[in-house]
Amino acid sequence: MEEIHTASNVTEVESCIRSNDNSRNLIISSTIPESCKSQPCVLGIDEAGRGPVLGPMVYGTAYCPKDNNEELLKNLGCADSKALTEKKRDDILDSICKENAWLGWMVEIISPNVICNSMLRRQKYSLNEVSHDAAIGLIRKVIAAGVNVREVYVDTVGPPESYKKKLSEIFPELIITVASKADSTYPVVGAASICAKVSRDLALKSWTFQEGIQIENNAWGSGYPGDPVTKKFLSENIDPVFGFPQLVRFSWSTASKILKEKAVLVEGDEIDDEEEEGENKKTRSIRNFFKPKADENVESPVVKERHAFFKERCLQVCETL
Repeated sequence: MEEIHTASNVTEVESCIRSNDNSRNLIISSTIPESCKSQPCVLGIDEAGRGPVLGPMVYGTAYCPKDNNEELLKNLGCADSKALTEKKRDDILDSICKENAWLGWMVEIISPNVICNSMLRRQKYSLNEVSHDAAIGLIRKVIAAGVNVREVYVDTVGPPESYKKKLSEIFPELIITVASKADSTYPVVGAASICAKVSRDLALKSWTFQEGIQIENNAWGSGYPGDPVTKKFLSENIDPVFGFPQLVRFSWSTASKILKEKAVLVEGDEIDDEEEEGENKKTRSIRNFFKPKADENVESPVVKERHAFFKERCLQVCETL
């Protein structure tokens, strides 16, 4: 069961982020308003940080009783987060947190490391699928927490019609609306958009480099692939063997190009797809994965200092029995 951290203001959201391992996803939630358990609720979903080559992607959801839906725009000013200043977004999130008698929220901060490992695994798992699963996961978690969800509004990822069909098949009891730019049309999606955007901004500001890199004032630009400052950051912070720090989405083409130019080429055994099919399927011996015993008649090579990566993890070379 995934751990869900609780926060009641922006400061507590930042504290949760700072205490998290950047290589793992993080889920943060408000307390569940009692009115949301007893009254029919609307729920909105939106994301922040889908396109950048740096930092996490964050999915956010907000929910409230249907009777309070208009208050999101009228009293709190919930709208498309991209149309608001950073301070205004922070202020609105604090206001969202204060309205805990009728308004709840939840975010999932998806690590860059998780995004890339998902997209590059042998069985293809696209960014759209990562996004869809994050949205589905948030709906399930909110319902599991006891919220009486009746209507769901989602900012689309991919064609709205197929996305709606997918969600409706999973949640047949809910009224699903999927639309482009839903954050500027439906106040509850606007609230979700603000939760996601503020959380992503805090994640970037609070980022701790496990690799020991020191970056003053988070000077990596906008994080988007076309930004010259971001490209400069990528070029100057690459290890020729271990590649980029975990902040970087190394599966993005911008990062992959720099890896090819500046990193050491690594070659591995490729498994021929044709060998995996049919009766003549070949199975590699487990001995192939271990170092063979040394020939006593051959002079031992010079032993090099082992990289800190292996020392810190107490990794040892395995010998065959």
